Amino acid sequence: MRRIMIIVITAALLTGCGRFEKKDKTSSTNNRIVCISKQYNEIIWELGAEQNIVGVDLSSIYPPAVQKLPTVGYHRDLSVEGILSLKPDLIIHDNNVGPESVMRQISELKIPIKSFAKDTTNTIEGTEALIHEIGAYFHREHEADSLCKILDSQMNTALENAKLYTDTPKVAILHYGRIGAGKFLLMTSHSTAAKIVNWAGGKIAMSSEKGMMPLSAEVFSQSNPDIILVTDFGFDKLGGEEKIMELPGVAETNAAKNHRIYKVWEQDLVYLGPRTGQIILNYQKLLHGNASAQ
Repeated sequence: MRRIMIIVITAALLTGCGRFEKKDKTSSTNNRIVCISKQYNEIIWELGAEQNIVGVDLSSIYPPAVQKLPTVGYHRDLSVEGILSLKPDLIIHDNNVGPESVMRQISELKIPIKSFAKDTTNTIEGTEALIHEIGAYFHREHEADSLCKILDSQMNTALENAKLYTDTPKVAILHYGRIGAGKFLLMTSHSTAAKIVNWAGGKIAMSSEKGMMPLSAEVFSQSNPDIILVTDFGFDKLGGEEKIMELPGVAETNAAKNHRIYKVWEQDLVYLGPRTGQIILNYQKLLHGNASAQ
């Protein structure tokens, strides 16, 4: 009888240890998580690991379900009060956060903070490494594998398509529609957007060592893009294609003359993620046909 009791007690202890070991191994399992990164949030949702996310930043708008959660402000203009109001046990961010004073206060409050190592600026390989890392953290390894296989397949299709195009349209991307004082703010050849345009079989209109640059209406007109893409916020704020065509320097471009001014989604152009292959396929239709990227 005593031997049976010892076996039962030992089994119970082992079971209990396994439970707590699992909790330690995946610190996200029972936490209230605030995730401040549009790229991280898209990956988390695609992995089906969003159950414990209780708050996000304003830039996280994809997938649409993300927008149902409370926001803690713009990722570079956060407030301690907004974050603390959600009672987080864990804050995940991609190091592109601020202001520094807010992050210092959060650190002093001893709230655990998690970032994932990444090299996703310009490579699909880095994006897949990030997907695998986040997948492992949330115990979604199988889902991460599936996402990367789909991404690889779509990228291969897009790159094969690009070999068949005989045209290389020149593309200008107006970021956020920040147009004022006779200047445009454009994404350049040094941006992630340029990578996507190139993969789609186009060529970015402006070269620069910076990811974005202001440009006068005169110089913009001289660049003469075949296609003008305006990110969603700016497109709506400016009043659509007809109003954009009235801006100084636009009417003279090939894009305006051929009515090739399109609204596109900003988040599709500023980082690489699990949908990048499909986004490029959509842009190929936009650049080489008369289709919509939305």
